[in-house]
Order: sequence, then C-alpha cells, then structure tokens
Amino acid sequence: MVTGKNSGNDMVTKQEHCNDFEDCPITATMEVIGGKWKPIILYNLTFGTRRFGEIAARIPKISRKILTEQLKELEKDGLVERQQYKEIPPRVEYSLTDKSKSLVAVFKEIAQWGNENLLNTREKDDKSYK
Repeated sequence: MVTGKNSGNDMVTKQEHCNDFEDCPITATMEVIGGKWKPIILYNLTFGTRRFGEIAARIPKISRKILTEQLKELEKDGLVERQQYKEIPPRVEYSLTDKSKSLVAVFKEIAQWGNENLLNTREKDDKSYK
C-alpha cells in the first residue's frame, strides 16, 4: 500500500543533481569561482570598485603575478569588469559584473558562517589557552 509519503532517501534521490560530475552545478560553479584566491578577490570586490593596488593591499599574501592572472581569468569568465582609463599615470579599476553580483549573497553567507564557526571559535580557543 502506498501512503503518499516519501522516505528521506526518496527525497535525496529526487533532489540529487550531481549524479554526473561533469553536469553538476556545484562543479561548474567551482570551476569558475574556486581556488585559493578567486573567492577572496570576488569578496573584496563586493564592497565596491577597486584599483589593482587596493586589491593587492587587501590581500597581502597574494603575489602581484597571481593576482593579475586571477583577475584576467575572472574577467574572461565574465565575473569581473576591467575599466582602463586613458590617463597618465594609467589607472585601471576592477568591479563586479551583473553576473557576479548575484554571488554577493553567497559570499555574505560564507563570511557569516566563517565568523560563527571558525573565527569566533579561534577566539574562544585562544582565550582558553591563557
């Protein structure tokens, strides 16, 4: 007899979208925004347009070479807009595109989770050692 209720396993099976690694939305997203630096660069740009030097100063552990490469990849993928001004000295600014602005809420959630579950935990652990 069918009761019309689904078991938890039925729901998981119906909602699973990553049966094929190549056709997985998480895989596709992480190929574009994944890695060590891209999420941090994008998160920094959620606060507004930045010049190259400003981004570098806010992410001191990234080399200028890697920052340049990552910004080029993000621009190629349509997540970062590069605006070059014809001035002397030359000025280049980076900002989020409309496509990447839809990620702002995601990054805010990740930041909140990190604060609640990692950074705040570190502060408590540091205090317990004293």
